[in-house]
Amino acid sequence: MARNRKTDPDGPQTIDALPVRHPGSLVAGIIVTVLALMLIQGLVTNKNMDWPTVWKYLFNENVLNGIGWTLILTVSSMVISILLAVLLAIMRKSINPVLRGVSWFYIWFFRGTPVWTQLVFWGLFSVLIPQISIGVPFTNISFWSMDSERLAQAIRPGLLAAVVGLTLNEAAYLAEIVRAGLEAVDPGQSEAAKALGMRRTMVMRRIILPQAMRIIVPPTGNETIGMLKTTSLVTAVPFGLELQFATNAIANRIYKPIPLLIVACIWYLLITSILMIGQSYLERHFGKGFDQHPVGTAGKQPPYPGKTDGEPKNDAKKTNQVTFVGLNA
Repeated sequence: MARNRKTDPDGPQTIDALPVRHPGSLVAGIIVTVLALMLIQGLVTNKNMDWPTVWKYLFNENVLNGIGWTLILTVSSMVISILLAVLLAIMRKSINPVLRGVSWFYIWFFRGTPVWTQLVFWGLFSVLIPQISIGVPFTNISFWSMDSERLAQAIRPGLLAAVVGLTLNEAAYLAEIVRAGLEAVDPGQSEAAKALGMRRTMVMRRIILPQAMRIIVPPTGNETIGMLKTTSLVTAVPFGLELQFATNAIANRIYKPIPLLIVACIWYLLITSILMIGQSYLERHFGKGFDQHPVGTAGKQPPYPGKTDGEPKNDAKKTNQVTFVGLNA
């Protein structure tokens, strides 16, 4: 329903439009609200949830220690994975066919095998290769050697294998994300930078990567959240200090798996929420210059010629309505 109102005898007419009612949206909202309240009521009143046990072990020392190790695994694996992924993506775009082939094989292998299988393999690395040495290839001459088991025990039992397994697997996925971001940048910009005398490394560091980050950051944030939950699989190494293993150990000791699973879920949801907030800030930072917002008093300025008071004043996308003042045909 609408009614016309003429504000200026010589100007265009404005329309006072009434909002269209959507009863279906109201009904859907009521149904969803009722279902949500039923779900909350069921969770709170269900005795099998054993909420007293949940609150008792929510801040347990072993649980908090597991959260710390989970964060260590997540951060260290993602940092190394990102660096390796950038290198693999650059190799995929290299003019050298050998580098392209190595990058393609790496991505094909680690994306094609389950992460659990890879973690089990790295846990058995000391059995497969008992000694690591540096020397002359294809000879018995060795300058340095060390037992694989001693190297693994020197840091933390299972930690090195867990980080290596998570890193190599994640880098294969991130490499494709980085490659997609690099290819999304207009190639004319790199050509212009080379014409100015910039080297390939500087073009990549100063021109391509800053613009590609707008596309790389969102899926990388998703992969970081996925890595947080993938750390629960490091029991395959085995590494028994992260959050999921800690809650499982308590559950097996007190014979109450459900409340301890709830404890793990609460902490995973909390950490995921914090990571999502950080991701939104990163997206906003690297999206500067791409999002269109009104500048200054754009929302308060008079409408452009041919516009009415009720229409948007920010015409960044409507180039066909630009008026050249002072130029008459």
